[in-house]
Amino acid sequence: MSKLRSMEGLFAGRHCDCEVIVLCMRWYLRYKLSLRNLMDMMAERGLPLAHTTIMR
Repeated sequence: MSKLRSMEGLFAGRHCDCEVIVLCMRWYLRYKLSLRNLMDMMAERGLPLAHTTIMR
């Protein structure tokens, strides 16, 4: 339970779900994608994100 609370604290004030940001960061680090590539991939899935949202 404390792990969930600490994760919520990391994403306080963000406009999108923390799961989406974590997924994007996993893909960014694992597959060496650019933030713009991730932005395009999320847009294809109906999640319009700016690359700066993922970066920050």
